[in-house]
This record gives sequence, structure tokens and C-alpha cells, in this order.
Amino acid sequence: QVQLVESGGGMVQPGGSLTLSCVASGFIFSNSNMKWVRQASGKGPEWVSSITTDSSSTFYAAAVKGRFTISRNNAKNTLYLRMDSLKPEDTALYYCLRDIDALGSRKSQGTQVTVSS
Repeated sequence: QVQLVESGGGMVQPGGSLTLSCVASGFIFSNSNMKWVRQASGKGPEWVSSITTDSSSTFYAAAVKGRFTISRNNAKNTLYLRMDSLKPEDTALYYCLRDIDALGSRKSQGTQVTVSS
């Protein structure tokens, strides 16, 4: 079955950077558009970014555009999210999904990002 394992989160000061990773298995990763989603405590899931199968197109939510960069390595079945200029409002649980999956269909643990001074 589809398995996604995220890592790379942590606590960082405002203005700092983190790179998240998502290792995929159980499906043909190279054939799947992928996305990152985040959910802050007490709020619903929020789409962050998407990437096509061959990385030719990337898409970002307005709140992160210019600060976050999505990428993938199909040889390693891994999705990435580079996050720069982090703000306190970026604090959330981050997780990856296939683009065809609903935002709230998370079955993985995700990785917590906390931005605080």
C-alpha cells in the first residue's frame, strides 16, 4: 500500500531554514504528481506546494511563494521541501501526499515544524 515517511522538521528561529524529506513506497513514485500539505494546531489542512512527475512544473500557495522550494528525486523515491525565511505562521505539521489524494487523507506521521524565537 501507499507509504509516505516524512522527516527533517524541527524547531527553528524566525528567518531560519529547514529542508523536509518524504520517502515514498508502495506506488510508482515517478508516475505521481506530489504535494506538500501542512496543518497548524486547531486548523484544517492547507495545501503548500505541488510538483509534476518530471519536475517540469511546480506550484506554491501564496503564503509560501518565494520562500519555499519543492523538488523531487525519482531515483530515490523522495520528495523535498526547502523552506527559507521561515515565519512563526509556518508552524505546523507538514506531510506529503500524492496530488490525487485529498488534503485530509494523511496516514503518515508527518514532521513538525516550529518557528519560534
